[in-house]
Amino acid sequence: MIHDVEVKSLQVNADERGHLVEVFRTDWEEYNIDPAMSYYSMTYPGIIRAWHRHLEGQNDHFVCPQGRIKVGVYDDRDDSPTQGELNTFVIGEHNQKLIHIPGDCWHGFKAIGDKPALLINYPTELYDYENPDEERIPYDTDKIPLDWEEPPHE
Repeated sequence: MIHDVEVKSLQVNADERGHLVEVFRTDWEEYNIDPAMSYYSMTYPGIIRAWHRHLEGQNDHFVCPQGRIKVGVYDDRDDSPTQGELNTFVIGEHNQKLIHIPGDCWHGFKAIGDKPALLINYPTELYDYENPDEERIPYDTDKIPLDWEEPPHE
């Protein structure tokens, strides 16, 4: 696992009516989230939203309550003990997880399966429309050793 990446399994409370999943609680002491905002995005099947990183201290917290996504995180931080490592995770309605992503690691995701995916993010900084804390590179860059078309390993 990349240094500072954390994955928390989310409890699914299901009954005959459906299910309820808590995606954020202030009493998760072992997993401290301090969001500045929250948003969700919808992504059509097969669409890749990668790669980007935040250099001003933002961390992201991804949850996929509907559909399925393949999340990639790549560590090229000079001072990291896991520099050069790549993590991938498949999360979604079948596998409810919260992924803490250090913002200065490259990260992104692909909607997999045959229906749109919803991603909820709890970033630790407010989005600045005038000066966004984002650096971007193409999803198919040679810099990161991930083939988004490769079938996910679960």
